Amino acid sequence: MNGLILDTNIAIDILNGKQDIIKKCFSYYPIYLPIVVCGELLFGALNSSKVEQNIKKYQNFIDDCTVLNTTTTVAVEYANIRKELKKIGRPIPENDIWIAALCISYQIPLVTRDKHFVNIKKLQLIALD
Repeated sequence: MNGLILDTNIAIDILNGKQDIIKKCFSYYPIYLPIVVCGELLFGALNSSKVEQNIKKYQNFIDDCTVLNTTTTVAVEYANIRKELKKIGRPIPENDIWIAALCISYQIPLVTRDKHFVNIKKLQLIALD
């Protein structure tokens, strides 16, 4: 199957060993992480009670995935998404706009549990149920 992009909540499920999520996600290849998700994961590790253990675990996970960086194309997509969400009165967290912009720019579907992503028209979502 084609690859997918993991939102932070799904990456955390995988890191926490949730077998149903792991099985479903790893039926896709490759697994991509937006640079924003990497930052959120590493912040979570730094903010945890087991900093050293989690930093190593999270960094190994990040290294096993393909990391997607921002580009000017992604920035244009970000601006378009943010403007559209403002227009329809459905703002979402800034990091999630960047994640959506990466997905749309790279034309890779997103797997997430966050419902607010459905308000982004061009975004392809993968349901895990």
